[in-house]
Amino acid sequence: MAENAEGDLNSNLLHAPYRTGDPQLDTAIAQWLSWDKNPKTKEQIENLLRNGMNKELRDRLCCRMTFGTAGLRSAMGAGFCYINDLTVIQSTQGMYKYLERCFSDFKQRGFVVGYDTRGQVTSSCSSQRLAKLTATVLLAKNVPVYLFSRYVPTPFVPYAVQELKAVAGVMITASHNRKEDNGYKVYWETGAQITSPHDKEILKCIEECVEPWNGSWNDNLVDTSPLKKDPLQDICKRYMEDLKKICFYRELNSKTTLKFVHTSFHGVGHDYVQLAFQVFGFKPPIPVPEQKDPDPDFSTVKCPNPEEGESVLELSLRLAERENARIVLATDPDADRLAVAELQANGHWKVFTGNELAALFGWWMFDCWKKNKPRNADVKNVYMLATTVSSKILKAIALEEGFHFEETLPGFKWIGSRIKDLLENGKEVLFAFEESIGFLCGTSVLDKDGVSAAVVVAEMASYLETMSITLMEQLIKVYEKYGYHMSKTSYFLCYDPPTIKSIFERLRNFDSPKEYPKFCGTFAILHIRDVTTGYDSSQPNKKSVLPVSKNSQMITFTFQNGCVATLRTSGTEPKIKYYAEMCASPDQSDTALLEEELKKLIEALIENFLEPSKNGLIWRSV
Repeated sequence: MAENAEGDLNSNLLHAPYRTGDPQLDTAIAQWLSWDKNPKTKEQIENLLRNGMNKELRDRLCCRMTFGTAGLRSAMGAGFCYINDLTVIQSTQGMYKYLERCFSDFKQRGFVVGYDTRGQVTSSCSSQRLAKLTATVLLAKNVPVYLFSRYVPTPFVPYAVQELKAVAGVMITASHNRKEDNGYKVYWETGAQITSPHDKEILKCIEECVEPWNGSWNDNLVDTSPLKKDPLQDICKRYMEDLKKICFYRELNSKTTLKFVHTSFHGVGHDYVQLAFQVFGFKPPIPVPEQKDPDPDFSTVKCPNPEEGESVLELSLRLAERENARIVLATDPDADRLAVAELQANGHWKVFTGNELAALFGWWMFDCWKKNKPRNADVKNVYMLATTVSSKILKAIALEEGFHFEETLPGFKWIGSRIKDLLENGKEVLFAFEESIGFLCGTSVLDKDGVSAAVVVAEMASYLETMSITLMEQLIKVYEKYGYHMSKTSYFLCYDPPTIKSIFERLRNFDSPKEYPKFCGTFAILHIRDVTTGYDSSQPNKKSVLPVSKNSQMITFTFQNGCVATLRTSGTEPKIKYYAEMCASPDQSDTALLEEELKKLIEALIENFLEPSKNGLIWRSV
């Protein structure tokens, strides 16, 4: 198109009152075109308008993002419900307004901003650019900003918030989501992710500040403002120093004959895991060359989530075989989660589930505490935590060993804020986890941390190697001592929110109105807890002990055979997840029998409660 024709079109688009027949949409289009200064995303909306794509315009412009289990998360692209320059500016303006209300010393203490390595050329959108705009909004309001000068693991942001005594922080990341996505993850002054009511209040403030302020687009402030500081060297040094608190066998590490392969999944992890290994006295782990450097296209994996198992670990497993390395460590793209695989005697690889790794971490962290504790330390002061959809193995260890175990709602934000409470009351927290391979060893960071978890696994493996015990053999020892915990977690994809809602509503009105099911196929149900409505049949007052979470669906069934199963919606993706676990006592050692029982129960759960064919659910592809 000729340059002047394009100019005419733009001026007509900008000045015409839009006639889509929907006043709300007309207003939203006018706002977008007058506020967005990113040529690529502005053009996306103009093209939709030119082509009369009203439904897509409505989908993009007539709703907003909300806070899920990991902050704001959506696809990158144009529109108020997507992640882009304008929505990040709006979100930060809302943050500014809320923080100014909450903290009289906001302009003394400042704000932390970090980012991963995601990006999308078609929208001129990258995590680094969005971090820069986040900093710009605050610098324009005379707020000191600690903006990392290069990509960092997500845990560095909550760590920096605490260390630098900032009022809050944001990490621009979509973690292990598909490459099209990005996100805006918010941490409070405690170093834990925000929970209610902060999330609701920030959203209200965003609604009140949708028009960009003067200065919000002025991103050269990041290069010129004296209020911008780069915390990278300082925070990296402090973080690595703090890692020493959970290193117990440095000398042994330096002598180990074990070799480790590490993949950073095209994300941020490589340099930081190398440094952590150095701190623990290890030789550097062997990196997977094709996945070592950042690549926003994640070009060697079908999805950048190490939790998907062997199919996405192909390159690292083959490298390990060539290098004669028995253990593979995989950090996800923002390095807050960790997958582990170990070569078995039969030549096959064992990829551990999050629940199996937690059994090993729980045993290890308690064993190290016991061997290193001060004389007067009381085991009753010690805690471990897990989310409610995770394995109950820590509960079994706690009952046997005398420490405390607590569970929280799904999402590490709940674990982080609970740990903060416990620490403030003089308690000691050794370990916390969520089954989706999120682990926290120690309490230097109040969020899951794949960097520290990777090096702790390496130390655990090296220690066991001195006794010729593999990780898998040790896992069996843990189960033999505390009881087998067999679990399976998977999901269905469902892109239709009303279908998801009707699946859960049917469970609440199963045989008759307001009646939950008493059986699932032939399996009798003992208790039901519905965190969405706050109901729990096991409590004397029938009220759930966990806080009510109305925005997400989650129902847990405890069966008479000792199995616990949960159905819930994902906070970050269009998924219905299911979690099922057989919790056996130490005297039940027939694993084949337990596995068969679990398999049958899951089949019944899917067939009777989820009804995939009737509801058009898409099975997880393996």
